[in-house]
Amino acid sequence: MRAIWKGTVLAESHDTVVVEGNHYFPADALSQQYFRATDHQSICPWKGTASYYDVIVDGEVNANAAWYYPTPKEAAREIKGRVAFWRGVEVTA
Repeated sequence: MRAIWKGTVLAESHDTVVVEGNHYFPADALSQQYFRATDHQSICPWKGTASYYDVIVDGEVNANAAWYYPTPKEAAREIKGRVAFWRGVEVTA
Protein backbone atom coordinates (compact mmCIF):
# COMPACT_ATOMS: atom_id res chain seq x y z
CA MET A 1 0.00 0.00 0.00
CA ARG A 2 1.05 3.59 -0.60
CA ALA A 3 -0.09 6.85 0.97
CA ILE A 4 0.20 9.68 -1.57
CA TRP A 5 -0.46 13.41 -1.38
CA LYS A 6 0.33 15.98 -4.10
CA GLY A 7 1.98 13.19 -6.13
CA THR A 8 4.45 12.41 -3.34
CA VAL A 9 4.67 9.00 -1.66
CA LEU A 10 4.40 9.62 2.08
CA ALA A 11 4.46 5.99 3.19
CA GLU A 12 4.74 2.58 1.57
CA SER A 13 4.31 -0.88 3.08
CA HIS A 14 2.92 -4.35 2.41
CA ASP A 15 2.15 -4.56 6.14
CA THR A 16 -0.85 -2.35 6.87
CA VAL A 17 -3.59 -3.00 9.40
CA VAL A 18 -7.11 -1.96 8.36
CA VAL A 19 -9.35 -0.57 11.11
CA GLU A 20 -12.65 1.13 10.32
CA GLY A 21 -11.64 1.35 6.65
CA ASN A 22 -8.32 3.10 7.38
CA HIS A 23 -4.95 1.56 6.53
CA TYR A 24 -2.49 1.96 9.41
CA PHE A 25 1.09 1.94 8.16
CA PRO A 26 4.06 0.94 10.31
CA ALA A 27 5.75 4.12 11.57
CA ASP A 28 9.04 3.10 9.97
CA ALA A 29 7.31 3.02 6.54
CA LEU A 30 6.84 6.82 6.63
CA SER A 31 9.15 9.17 4.73
CA GLN A 32 9.83 11.28 7.83
CA GLN A 33 10.79 14.46 5.94
CA TYR A 34 7.11 15.03 5.08
CA PHE A 35 5.80 14.94 8.66
CA ARG A 36 5.66 17.43 11.52
CA ALA A 37 4.12 16.60 14.90
CA THR A 38 1.24 18.81 16.05
CA ASP A 39 -0.45 19.42 19.39
CA HIS A 40 -3.83 18.27 18.04
CA GLN A 41 -5.49 15.29 19.70
CA SER A 42 -8.82 13.50 19.48
CA ILE A 43 -10.41 10.76 21.54
CA CYS A 44 -11.95 7.52 20.33
CA PRO A 45 -13.95 5.60 22.94
CA TRP A 46 -12.42 2.24 22.02
CA LYS A 47 -9.02 3.16 20.53
CA GLY A 48 -7.92 5.89 22.93
CA THR A 49 -6.32 9.29 22.36
CA ALA A 50 -4.96 10.02 18.89
CA SER A 51 -2.07 12.35 18.14
CA TYR A 52 -1.52 13.99 14.75
CA TYR A 53 1.07 15.02 12.18
CA ASP A 54 0.89 17.75 9.57
CA VAL A 55 1.87 16.51 6.12
CA ILE A 56 4.15 18.94 4.25
CA VAL A 57 4.97 18.60 0.54
CA ASP A 58 6.72 21.33 -1.46
CA GLY A 59 5.90 23.88 1.25
CA GLU A 60 2.16 23.05 1.26
CA VAL A 61 0.76 21.95 4.61
CA ASN A 62 -2.07 19.45 5.01
CA ALA A 63 -2.86 20.09 8.68
CA ASN A 64 -3.35 17.07 10.93
CA ALA A 65 -3.63 14.76 7.91
CA ALA A 66 -1.98 11.79 9.63
CA TRP A 67 -2.81 10.31 13.01
CA TYR A 68 -1.62 7.62 15.37
CA TYR A 69 -2.38 6.26 18.83
CA PRO A 70 0.76 6.43 21.02
CA THR A 71 -0.85 4.27 23.70
CA PRO A 72 -3.95 2.64 22.21
CA LYS A 73 -6.45 0.86 24.40
CA GLU A 74 -6.25 -2.93 24.56
CA ALA A 75 -9.03 -3.33 21.94
CA ALA A 76 -6.85 -1.45 19.42
CA ARG A 77 -3.44 -2.87 20.33
CA GLU A 78 -2.80 -3.93 16.71
CA ILE A 79 -2.42 -0.27 15.64
CA LYS A 80 0.28 0.64 18.18
CA GLY A 81 3.27 2.07 16.30
CA ARG A 82 1.17 2.69 13.17
CA VAL A 83 -0.04 5.79 11.32
CA ALA A 84 -3.20 6.40 9.24
CA PHE A 85 -4.20 9.18 6.85
CA TRP A 86 -7.14 11.34 5.73
CA ARG A 87 -7.79 14.87 4.37
CA GLY A 88 -7.01 14.10 0.76
CA VAL A 89 -4.16 11.65 1.27
CA GLU A 90 -4.83 8.82 -1.16
CA VAL A 91 -4.12 5.26 -0.01
CA THR A 92 -3.75 2.83 -2.92
CA ALA A 93 -2.40 -0.63 -3.61
